[in-house]
Amino acid sequence: MDRTYCGPPPLPAELWTSWNLDPFLLIALAVLTIAVRREPAGLAAVAVLIVAFVSPLCALSAALFSARVVHHVLLVAGAAPLLAVALGGRARGGIAMPFAVSALILWAWHAPAAYDLALSNVAVYWLMQITLLGSAVWFWHSVIAADGAPVERLVFVIASFAQMGMLGAVLTFAPDALYTAHAVAPFDWGLSPLRDQQLGGLIMWVPAGLPYAATAIVLARQSWAGLRDNRAW
Repeated sequence: MDRTYCGPPPLPAELWTSWNLDPFLLIALAVLTIAVRREPAGLAAVAVLIVAFVSPLCALSAALFSARVVHHVLLVAGAAPLLAVALGGRARGGIAMPFAVSALILWAWHAPAAYDLALSNVAVYWLMQITLLGSAVWFWHSVIAADGAPVERLVFVIASFAQMGMLGAVLTFAPDALYTAHAVAPFDWGLSPLRDQQLGGLIMWVPAGLPYAATAIVLARQSWAGLRDNRAW
């Protein structure tokens, strides 16, 4: 179990042959596909998970922190909201607890000691993936399927992006590279570990916000429509 799940960091020439064909992973994805086969959003989520775990991105994320950030963004801002839509039903409880838990888990796994442990131990790696994805699905479901006013949901979506952007800023402006797991491999890709980390922080800070921005726009339109209907009365 003391190894990197996605294998050793690949060299650039090896990347496109570095697919992850772990049979247990493929079986799990097949079971999930069957479970959500009637939900287009669920099938889209499976496609995102295939990109994250089966495609060469998995191997690249063993080499580059910036690729690992893309991997995590695909989980928490790609697959998670799609799975939340596929779940359907009404959310129970408020949004505050799912928001707090998902934010805490995101920050905790990017602490250097926890991150390096996850990339050196398969069991801890999967604990990272499951908790990141599970808490994000909980948060998105609480937002999408909530009975509360659109304004409240909008506030939490903005807050969620803000805390991710804050983590991205911390990583971007850190004076030193923080992760031992990426202390050597970035040089093979023409990056220093610090540049790789800064690129990952920027990805988390800006492009990762697109799903949150799209959701915020939808909620803002719903809120405006509700206010307009109230005025009509």
